[in-house]
Amino acid sequence: MTTRPSREPASSNDRARASEREQVLLLRYRDGDLGAREELIQDFMPLARRLAGRYRNSGESRDDLDQVAYLGLLKAIDRYDPGLGPFVRYAVPNVLGELKRHFRDKGWTMRVSRSLQERSLKVGETIDALSGQLGRSPSPRDVAEHTGLTLEDVLEAMEASSAYAPITLDAPNPGDPEAGRTLGDTLGSEDGRYELVDLGESIAPTLRALPGREREILRLRFVEDLTQSEIAERMGVSQMHVSRLLRRSLDRLSTAAMA
Repeated sequence: MTTRPSREPASSNDRARASEREQVLLLRYRDGDLGAREELIQDFMPLARRLAGRYRNSGESRDDLDQVAYLGLLKAIDRYDPGLGPFVRYAVPNVLGELKRHFRDKGWTMRVSRSLQERSLKVGETIDALSGQLGRSPSPRDVAEHTGLTLEDVLEAMEASSAYAPITLDAPNPGDPEAGRTLGDTLGSEDGRYELVDLGESIAPTLRALPGREREILRLRFVEDLTQSEIAERMGVSQMHVSRLLRRSLDRLSTAAMA
């Protein structure tokens, strides 16, 4: 009984032929054959697109991500040396590095430290990977266990990712989409009454030190909103006297407020 020699899987043969083709094209390019460079680009563009796809949830358009990945591929082709081993092992980290530099240096709308940017990208990649493995959105604790980061570092990175593409204040309010309100409508405004609180604290001792008649005249004028004539009639004094007492009281309170 004769035994047939085992055949190498077709996939292994394909990889070997592809590797041989890459080396031939790379050597031709080193000799000045620009056509070989174009063939390498076409061969590895699908790989570059797959690597760019890891960042599909980053908020960047797919076309922009592909262009950045192609740039990394071109740099890898131009810088490759046969002594570095198989080209694909050199190309992959170069393409990923170009994508990470893009996010680190150009993509962030708000100022975020480089270390936090890189951690945020790492957390984002891990969330994508774990979502497929777990069949659900991973919890921050899942991400922490998978990356070796602390839970606090993961939460900080997740929060920082919002700085990459902040939502405009003109965007519809997600909590009330039918009302036509924007996120900007939900922001509070400065309450001018805070200044009145400070002012009240400043003038309170002076107000308490005023004679009782002057305090009553101030109350009638600014609380009950009576005219000077009405105050004079109620207090049994002349309007001129009311005016003089008001002016004197207000001058003292003004001095206290500016002190």
